[in-house]
Amino acid sequence: MAASNAIRGTRVGSSAVRWAESPSDRTETVARKTVDYWCANGHRSEQTFAADAEVPSIWDCPRCGLPAGLDADNPPPRPRIEPYKTHLAYVKERRTPEEAEAILAEALQRVRARRGE
Repeated sequence: MAASNAIRGTRVGSSAVRWAESPSDRTETVARKTVDYWCANGHRSEQTFAADAEVPSIWDCPRCGLPAGLDADNPPPRPRIEPYKTHLAYVKERRTPEEAEAILAEALQRVRARRGE
């Protein structure tokens, strides 16, 4: 043991604890309301808001991450996740095969001209 007279659990400069006065005596709590949100997996999550705050219609479920709504019988649908597309897939969406052949022929012509062919 380092020192037998050390005071543990306090910091230097802290004020004395007033046992007769609790922190709740010095503060005034704000009126609150509890709102239930439901996700597509059936999870219910309770969120607490100030009574005068605007309640959002959608909240992320803390258990699964899906969007949760206020209606237990009709929760928001699962978001549609687009599959990963490669750069070539995006190019194919913008260009027809004929346009691609023309662009390739033009690029090959420039390369051959640089080589002197």
